[in-house]
Amino acid sequence: MPLEIKILDYGDIELESSFLVLGRDCGRTRRVLTLGFLIVGGPYPVVVDTGYRSNQIMETLGMRGLQFHENMIENQLARHGVRMGDVRFVCHTHLHIDHAGKDDLFPMNTTVVLNRKELEYSVSGLMHPQYPAPDIKHLIDRLHTRSALRFLDLEVTGPIELMPGVYCDAANAHTEGSMNIHVHTADGIATICGDVIYDFNDQIVNPFHEIHDWEPRTTGNHGTSKRAEKAAIKKLLSNSRYLLPVHDRPAKIEGGMVVGRLHDQVPGPVVQSLPQRHWFPA
Repeated sequence: MPLEIKILDYGDIELESSFLVLGRDCGRTRRVLTLGFLIVGGPYPVVVDTGYRSNQIMETLGMRGLQFHENMIENQLARHGVRMGDVRFVCHTHLHIDHAGKDDLFPMNTTVVLNRKELEYSVSGLMHPQYPAPDIKHLIDRLHTRSALRFLDLEVTGPIELMPGVYCDAANAHTEGSMNIHVHTADGIATICGDVIYDFNDQIVNPFHEIHDWEPRTTGNHGTSKRAEKAAIKKLLSNSRYLLPVHDRPAKIEGGMVVGRLHDQVPGPVVQSLPQRHWFPA
């Protein structure tokens, strides 16, 4: 059975627009998705990212959480016939407040997988408010529990196969320890890319029509250089058939461009097709 990715809807967040795309609509409030991902079709289910702990915890960043009963992770998994205890691995693109808030709901025999540098970064004090104490302290409990935590050293090893058809790779963007998860589906590689991309339209689609050809915009929230951010986005566009960020719907990629948008699963039906790029001769 080919691998598929099911979309988990953990609720929305209201935040200031330029947090998402640097310099974009400063002062305007936007409401964005918070997604997780369920990889099925392999020997066991794998979850990528677990959302934020509670609506209240988002207030520590001056944001508003909009998480309701149907968004609870156990209810999202149940939509696909999966229970919390069925999940073999929980992988994290990174450990920010809206990505690792529900790990403590999984049993300790579910292994949390993360890039070692990300746990180091989470306790460095850099981007400190985005790594809340309850989430990180839970991971320290896992650190001292047999088989509850797996470290990857992706900057040294290169991509690591987690299970057949699922590879973890250093993102080299957003945070120092962020990683991408590449899933080999029947229709090509689908990459879960965390927050390397927040918003396809404002970071990629529209900027590709502007003065610098094929030049993406960076997010307004990153701990690496702008050069690294842009390079990481370009690499994703070059190497994947589908891209799945956490705060926007998945995109289909052809020739390094966004050509369609998907909704609840990847591969899956394209619910919005984008027009072909118009070339402007000199």
